[in-house]
Amino acid sequence: MATPLLEARDISKRFGRLQALDRVSIALPRGRTLALVGDNGAGKSTLIKILAGLHQPDSGEIWFEHRRVRLESPTAARKMGIETVYQDLALVENMSIARNFFLGAEPSRRVGPVSVLDTAKMHLTAESYLREIGITSLTTAEKEIRLLSGGERQAISIARAMYFGAKVMILDEPTSQLSIKEARKVLDYVHDVNAQGLSTIFITHNLSHVYPVADIIVVLYHGRKVGEFLKGAADPDVIESLIVNGDADLADRVGGH
Repeated sequence: MATPLLEARDISKRFGRLQALDRVSIALPRGRTLALVGDNGAGKSTLIKILAGLHQPDSGEIWFEHRRVRLESPTAARKMGIETVYQDLALVENMSIARNFFLGAEPSRRVGPVSVLDTAKMHLTAESYLREIGITSLTTAEKEIRLLSGGERQAISIARAMYFGAKVMILDEPTSQLSIKEARKVLDYVHDVNAQGLSTIFITHNLSHVYPVADIIVVLYHGRKVGEFLKGAADPDVIESLIVNGDADLADRVGGH
């Protein structure tokens, strides 16, 4: 496996009496997908919030591009190139694709002494970039977000992260509310961004979505890492057993670590 782009080393986090994470380590190589799986309360959300700069770990280290870093805020994480796409997507329903694409970073132009939004540039750039990365179903950036399907909304969020220079994209349950057809499209987008060198962490409850995209599968159970597998090294029954029972000895027996 290639040298990691992002590493979390022995990360622990406690909230009061709850040990949310207990010395969890993951390593994400460039251009690969790491699937983070586990039941509710396993620690997945806490780990990604630490990597997104929302929480600080109590102990452990985060390394990015071969140096130790401190992710003090979501802004700091984004500046490094770590972008998180949450389930709610943070899209504005009554705004266009173009406005959402550039939300918070809108280009402007001068009209005499006044600076105004450059809507033409926003539409042209959004449309051309969506085509460039293979999202051809959205032919116009004028369409409002409220009119899009769940898969198309995911596509907008993924494309926006890529355009603004993300190196690592964390996808929080990106297929949980989608139809089978739309989920397949999102999985295709993940393949496409990996091919372009962008790394992804894919959080999911759906094991059928892990296998098409994951190069590495990490299983969390009650805040501990109980299994890690390279692609094809474990069958779904083994991983499901780890998710439900947290049997780390089982992972060792079937080739995980």
